[in-house]
Parts: sequence; structure tokens; C-alpha cells
Amino acid sequence: MRLFVRGDIDGFFGLALDNLILLLVLSALCRYVLGFPEELVVGRILPGAAVSLLVGNLYYAWQALQLARAENRRDVCALPYGLNAVTVFTFVFLVMLPAKLAATAAGAADPARIAWQAGLLACFSCGAIELIGSTIVDRIRRATPRAALLSTLAGLALAFISLGFLFRAYATPVVGLTTLAVILLGYFGRVKFRGGLPVGLVAVALGTALAWGTGLAPVGPVPGAPQLALPLPVIGDLLASFRGDFLLSYFAIILPMGLFIVAGSMQNLESAEAAGDKFAARPSLAVNGIGSIAAAAFGSCFPTTLYIGHPGWKAMGARAGYSALSGIFIALLCFTGTIAHVAWAMPVEAGMAILLWIGIVMTAQAFQATPRHHAPAVVIGILPGLATWGAIMAKSGLRAAGIGSPEHALGADIVPGFLQGDVHITGAFALEQGVVFTAMILSAMTVAVIERQFVRAAVWCGIAATVSATGLMHGYQYTPADTVLQLQPAWPWVWAYALMALVFVSARWLTVEDDSTGHA
Repeated sequence: MRLFVRGDIDGFFGLALDNLILLLVLSALCRYVLGFPEELVVGRILPGAAVSLLVGNLYYAWQALQLARAENRRDVCALPYGLNAVTVFTFVFLVMLPAKLAATAAGAADPARIAWQAGLLACFSCGAIELIGSTIVDRIRRATPRAALLSTLAGLALAFISLGFLFRAYATPVVGLTTLAVILLGYFGRVKFRGGLPVGLVAVALGTALAWGTGLAPVGPVPGAPQLALPLPVIGDLLASFRGDFLLSYFAIILPMGLFIVAGSMQNLESAEAAGDKFAARPSLAVNGIGSIAAAAFGSCFPTTLYIGHPGWKAMGARAGYSALSGIFIALLCFTGTIAHVAWAMPVEAGMAILLWIGIVMTAQAFQATPRHHAPAVVIGILPGLATWGAIMAKSGLRAAGIGSPEHALGADIVPGFLQGDVHITGAFALEQGVVFTAMILSAMTVAVIERQFVRAAVWCGIAATVSATGLMHGYQYTPADTVLQLQPAWPWVWAYALMALVFVSARWLTVEDDSTGHA
């Protein structure tokens, strides 16, 4: 297999655009929410993030070439890799912002630096959890049905990739729907553009031209002159972050985020294997962890992860080169200070159809790569992701209406209003916390029931009860602007899962097989 093929151009646009969006988002959050100075964002955080992206993407490109060589194949697609959107928002609002507010209240000389150090600790700790998780992930994968692993990803892809970008496409239909037509024609229609032009290149070029023609571009004022910002280690600040008060205050945030990344990476490896590319789990997760540790060592507060979407990138024809090219491209933008210039000239709308398509392919894979009779389990595994998206949309709507602001904090007083509309919003809040674990366990439980392995179904219920007892699932608390995980036993769900286990165990004596209706 060659390092670079035509399909890698398509894959590059999708992966690079995804990471570019997140870099722009975290830059804005650091500047306008945390109040970080420009030299910290441009000189430390962005170069640190670029180091992690460069290290990981080059490794996964090399890993794909090694697998292709070992199996004498030409169609191996590298694992997609990049920044983790969930941890970006979590670390900004639940780690660094509280750290800055506490430092300001205590009269610290430089609250921004203290908040940054808290972020470094969180990023480093997530990387360490990923490294530890790499040693046991294979055993967990073997014990978990494929439907459970893939449906969890499908729910998140459908909710947070497809639906989000579908909204955006219809908000700017001239750009969004025209580029979507190009993507559908090239990938689902299985045709090639004359002259050998890659589908992704056609979509992005057309989208950029339409964005300029309709006024979506340029985005904001012309950026200033680029400034060179080479990565420099920040070991002193990283060591200073290992403070007892930080560890105690943010452990309840860091641990779930680390486990979330490990679980997501495991599911992405299963997705890649279902698409035909079986990568070794231990080194794949270990390098993921090393990427996050490298990010912290060079100044970034944001861990990395294996991305959703391997089947989509593979279906585009991407192989190894798209990963390497994406890492190099993002690194050059961050090191040369030109990331704002690219965003100014090419808005997100120009390439969002590629990401929308990837979410569609991920959802389709959950049904195509699992036994047909496991389809109900796939649907059940998708639902928690959609519920989480619904909870986030509801809270965004409340904030738009002024609830979740300093003048009107978010609290339990919102529940009666939702109930009047027959919306049981507390159930959505409970599903939002630990959604990856909930989706995987519910789907695995359903597979066991479909196979009439009722004791195994009860075991999955026991796992759910145990995880709920730790607070990693379902337990939530209100903050002034959000609902967040509460690491305390979520007793109602603990007892509910225990009763579910009792029902499944009792099935042996209380039921008889009835194949005439397809049910036991």
C-alpha cells in the first residue's frame, strides 16, 4: 500500500476540518470564557495541541502501513485521531473556570496561570488513564457484543455529527445542501468527477466559492500578521499542577472523562475491525494516551482521542496518508500562527457535508456489521446518545431564554414546566451522564436476551447497578448553567437495575420458549 492515494485527499479534508473546528472553539473558549492572554493561547496551548495531533496522526498512519504490509493489502485505513470535543467543554467549564474563580477569590497574583495549570493536570491525568486502560481493553472488547460497541458509536455519531451538521446545512441551505449533493453523488452514487478530481476537494472548493458568494465568508475581520509559535515544554508548570487541592477538587471530573475516552477508543477499534481493519488494541490506546500526555507537557489542556468515523473515511478511499497529512497540516497552522487565516477564508459550512456523511455511515455500520436479528439491540444502543443530544438541546434552549445565567441559575424549578409538556427531562439528564456506559450495557443486555442467555443479561444488569453505585452513570447535579455528573451512588437506578437482573434470572422458571411469535 502506498503512503498517499487519491482518497487521502478526501479523508484529509474531513479530518483536518474536524480538528480545525475544535481548535477554533477551544481558542475562543480560552480567550473569552477563561480570559487567557493571547500569548498563552497562541504560544502554548495551540502548539501543545499540535504536538499531540502530529505525534498521534503520524503513528496511526505508520500503523496502517504496517498492517497493510503484514496482511498484504492495499485498503487499510488509518485510525482517525484528534481532539476530544466533550473534554474541551468539560475542562473549560468544570475544571479551569472554577480554578480561575477560586484563585481570583483567594487574591492570587495570576489566576489565569493557575487555571491553565489545572487544565494541564486534567489533560495529563486523562492520558495516564488511557495508558492504564490500554492494558485491559482487549478483555473488555472480547466480553462485549459487537452490537453494543457499534450502536453506542452510532448514537453519538447520529446525534453529535449528523444532526448538528444537518441543522447547520439547513440554516445555510445554498452552501450546505449543494455540497451535500456533491458528497452524496460521489460516495453513495459511486461515481467519479471528470479529470479525477477527489470528491472532498470538489465539495470544499464549491462550498468555499458559495460561501464567499453568499456572504458567509470571509469570517470576521482580517487576522493580523502570522506569528511563529514553536512548541516549548512546560514541565515546570505541569509539575506545579500536581497539587493536592487540584486533585481533590477535579478528580470527579477527570476520572469519568478518562474512562469515557477509553470506552470510546475501544468502540472505535471495534468499528475499524468491523470495517475490515483489525488494529492491536494495546498500542492503539497507549499512543492515544501518550498523545494526551505530550499535549500537557507542551502546554495544551485538552486530551486527544481515537475518532468516530473510521468506516466513513475508509469508504472515501482514505488510507494512511490522510492521517499523516492532517497532523502535519494542523501542526503547521499552529506553529506558524495562521490558523485564524484559514478559518477567515474557509468557513465551516464549506466542508461540513463531509462530516455529516461520516455520521451517516457510522450509523449504517451498526446495522450492517452486526447479525440481523440483533437489530433491536442496535436501536436500543442508539437511543441514549439521542437522549443526551436532546438534553443538551433543552439546556441550550433554556440558556437562550435566560435560564442558566447569573440572574437565573439552572435548577430543579425547571422540571414542572417540562412535565406540563409531557417531557420527562430528568430522565434525559440521567441518561446524559455516563451515556457511553449506559448505551453499551443496555445494548449488550438486549443481545443476551435475544440469544436467550438470561443469566448473562442479568450479569450486564449487575454491571449497570455497580457502575451506577459509583456515580459514573445517571447521577447528576445542577450547576448554575448546566447539569453535570455527581460521583455519588445513583440509588434509584441501582435498585432498578437490580430488579431487572431479578426479572432475567427468574425467566428460567417463569417463562417458556415461544418461537411462533419470535419471542421467548
